[in-house]
Amino acid sequence: MPVSSSKGLLSIGEVASRTGLAVSAIRYYDDEGLVSARRTPGGRRMFIRSDIRRLSFILIAQQMGFSLEEIRNQLRQLPLERTPNKRDWEKISRGFRARLDARIGMLERLRDRLDGCIGCGCLSLDACKLYNPDDKASRTGTGPRLVMEKSIDP
Repeated sequence: MPVSSSKGLLSIGEVASRTGLAVSAIRYYDDEGLVSARRTPGGRRMFIRSDIRRLSFILIAQQMGFSLEEIRNQLRQLPLERTPNKRDWEKISRGFRARLDARIGMLERLRDRLDGCIGCGCLSLDACKLYNPDDKASRTGTGPRLVMEKSIDP
């Protein structure tokens, strides 16, 4: 049932239709405090139009690998009483920029180094004379250090 345009609120079904999210996902995000539905006297969840942007941001941020807690922390910076403006979204962007840059760097190192390791056939970072002579990467910690840390040069 369409909502009265005089209130400017959208039903959960309308929000689902606009965002492509399942109604159950929208309920979950509301229950988690990532969006804040208004309730009708009958208990129906109603959303303001800017919640479409919030939900879209959540979807994109999750696809980028951010946790719900990280997303929640960023969304806390947005005003609830009005539609966020460009300045509000820029503030959130700055909050994610360093993490995104680090992730992009790791993906680039993975792209540039992984094929060399796989292609050489030795399958041993302990014995690798090209990328890890004398197992120098082990001094910085465990795991795939050559991909994870930009300071270790192959």
